[in-house]
Amino acid sequence: MISTEKLTLAFGGRVLFENVDVKFTPGNCYGLIGANGAGKSTFLRCLSGAQEPSSGNVSVAPGLRISTLRQDHFAFDEVEALQAVIMGHKRLHEVMLEKDALYAKGDFSDADGIRAAELEAEFGDMGGWDAEANAGQLLGALGIETDRQKRLVRDLSDGEKVRVLLAQALFGDPDILLLDEPTNHLDVDSILWLEEFLFEFKNTVVVVSHDRHFLDRVCTHIADVDYQKVTLYTGNYTFWYETSQLALRQRQESNRKKEDQIKELKSFIQRFSANASKSRQASSRKTLLDKITLDDIRPSSRKYPYIVFKPQKEVGKDVLLVENLSKKVEGEPLFKDLRFTLTRGERLAVVGEDRAVTALFEILAGRDTPDTGEVRWGRSVELGYFPKDNTSYFNTQANIVDWLRQFSKDPDENFIRGFLGRMLFSGDEAKKSVSVLSGGEKVRCMFSRMMLQDPNVLMFDGPTNHLDLESITALNNGLLKYESPMIFASHDVQFVQSLANRVLELAPDAYYDLGMTYDEYLVNEARLARHHKHLS
Repeated sequence: MISTEKLTLAFGGRVLFENVDVKFTPGNCYGLIGANGAGKSTFLRCLSGAQEPSSGNVSVAPGLRISTLRQDHFAFDEVEALQAVIMGHKRLHEVMLEKDALYAKGDFSDADGIRAAELEAEFGDMGGWDAEANAGQLLGALGIETDRQKRLVRDLSDGEKVRVLLAQALFGDPDILLLDEPTNHLDVDSILWLEEFLFEFKNTVVVVSHDRHFLDRVCTHIADVDYQKVTLYTGNYTFWYETSQLALRQRQESNRKKEDQIKELKSFIQRFSANASKSRQASSRKTLLDKITLDDIRPSSRKYPYIVFKPQKEVGKDVLLVENLSKKVEGEPLFKDLRFTLTRGERLAVVGEDRAVTALFEILAGRDTPDTGEVRWGRSVELGYFPKDNTSYFNTQANIVDWLRQFSKDPDENFIRGFLGRMLFSGDEAKKSVSVLSGGEKVRCMFSRMMLQDPNVLMFDGPTNHLDLESITALNNGLLKYESPMIFASHDVQFVQSLANRVLELAPDAYYDLGMTYDEYLVNEARLARHHKHLS
């Protein structure tokens, strides 16, 4: 068990959380949620001991091992991937090093022999004999094949480095597991594997994630960081969200009834307080009025942007035709002889290796050329495209108002500011230079640009990256109301599940145009067989 007592942390006069008393118990997985800047990651750092609180303390039951997901992707560059994973169990790794140093001594003494025997016993008790096999199994499950597990971490791709750090955190059955955004940079197969791993995990987990499907699958409780407090709720994320919305509506309705009652009582008192025959009733009603108090509805500090796409004109019957499309990068095929069409009413989810998906989207958007094949959009199509890499849009010192004005048919500042206010850029925020915006702020700017285009076909490459839960929810709900065609790719399972009515899977030597929903795709037997083959 890990618990906090009156835990308080403040930076420069700003209180992130104050007098927090919570207990995280074995057998449970706690999803730590809260608005951007609420202090979720900092709270995790306090739990791990990496961050000293301003006051209060964190208590861990004696003998329990805490494991955290490290964020420094370069810390293990000079270490083999397999060894980096084993280093996640600090004591086990220390024993291994001490053993190796003893056995390497030229003058091995009797005392060394006694110490070596002690270390061997401790090594066996910690499962050391199976350490390499277990580390390799974790890496394999996360998509790093055996022939790459002996490579130095520096020689792996950025995505593989993230997976090494995740395997490191999971290694050795830790008693308390603290994970900050563990699904970042993982493909769907790896996310589903991690969900199963945590679902079966018997110890304590505290996890920060913006992936709603992931939180729903793994969490037994939600820990909500809001108003400088951490409040625990039983259930997964969807249960917390729906019940919190219901509770707020009920409290609002209760207040409306009380307001009506107060108006009625005030009217009665005003009409009859001067009437002697009614004065007693008026007096009793005034007493009742004094007892009626409106509940203090404290709205959440969370803010939801207003994301709505409204086509100015309807798209025609012919939307998109793709014929014999092929693309290689540095001689390596990404996809070959790709053929498909897109028609009205279709919401096409594209899945596969990220490089291949992005290459396809860039070709469809006319920003890159294929090696072979042709792309033909319908004459009525007005495409709104969200690229995964938006760097080129923000190479300017312009403020947000001026940046967005270049994409607007109406240049009036009041119109632009009103539009930005709905996207959570209000007051002085709208005057910030776009060059200093966070990843999530840039994504909201890109959505604003697209909405001003009034597109009748949408294409998104990784739109949920960098977004908080509130923005993802707003985008998801906005697209559910969008009736024109769309093509999109995302690692957010719930986002894709809710939107897709067709799936296109890319592979270097083939493609699968699947006439099925994303739910059906995930459980498709042929695909699962390919997945298990990949992990074996």
